[in-house]
Amino acid sequence: MNEPTKRAICIGEATVELSRGGDGRFALASSGDTFNTAIYLARARVPVAFASALGDDPFSDAIVSLAKAEGIATDLILRAPDRLPALALVDADAQGTRRVHTWREAAPARDLFELPNWGRVAEAVTAVRLVYFSGITLSLYSNVGLGRFLAAIELARGNGAKIAFDGNFRPRGWNGDLTRARTVVAEALKRVDIALPAYDDEAVLWGDPSPEATIERLQAFGIGEIVVKNGPNSALIASAGAREAVPVPDVVVPIDPTAAGDGFNAGYLAARLAGRNPMEAAGAAHQLAGEVIRHRGAIVPRAGTAVH
Repeated sequence: MNEPTKRAICIGEATVELSRGGDGRFALASSGDTFNTAIYLARARVPVAFASALGDDPFSDAIVSLAKAEGIATDLILRAPDRLPALALVDADAQGTRRVHTWREAAPARDLFELPNWGRVAEAVTAVRLVYFSGITLSLYSNVGLGRFLAAIELARGNGAKIAFDGNFRPRGWNGDLTRARTVVAEALKRVDIALPAYDDEAVLWGDPSPEATIERLQAFGIGEIVVKNGPNSALIASAGAREAVPVPDVVVPIDPTAAGDGFNAGYLAARLAGRNPMEAAGAAHQLAGEVIRHRGAIVPRAGTAVH
């Protein structure tokens, strides 16, 4: 997979995030599953762009500034006048369980492939080494947007790009419509080379009884490289006709599990792009995910995110 002349593209949404701390005050940050992965890929020195749409407000400006500071190319972030980005409010219930409340119905990221300059994004997608997106990405778009997006990644794949996908199923993003979610995700899976699902998400969306069942279902779509994340348990890899469990090297009690999967995906993809085999890449992915969960918030200090 080592093709250094081309960049990777992560496609999805970056949100304004307000997180309530232990003192009851809220801290302002930016987040988003594919945005988090783009940041960690950039920190691993992978040339990467983030494709999305934002408004022309100061909060959107701050997201773009963060991306630039992290070394992410921002030429594929479209700007929609008089629009505001999605808002995510993070707090905890009485038992301390993390809760996320989102307001994204009018966010411009939902219209990425319907805005006036959408063709510029689609054209750029067809000339990269890697396209990464998630189930949350798919949940954003209308049927028109989905058709354009899927056509773009199909062209990218035909041009030699690897297509990587994490199901990252969030029922609320689909308004509880499991039938539409399954239909859309199934269409996407026909165009995927590297699947990076979390088993608990797959169990909810598809009813998979085990990680092994997840692998078998995904292999039926012709996906040649599958890594099933399973929390503190081993990641299960299926590649080149073999299966192997790669255990978490150091199980720790997480301070905050936010973005653990996003970090895992970045660690895995960065290692694969550097020419390492899937088992070695999974080890690097575990290591990065382990660092992410040792810190609060999705984006951790730079010193804690080296990919080895």
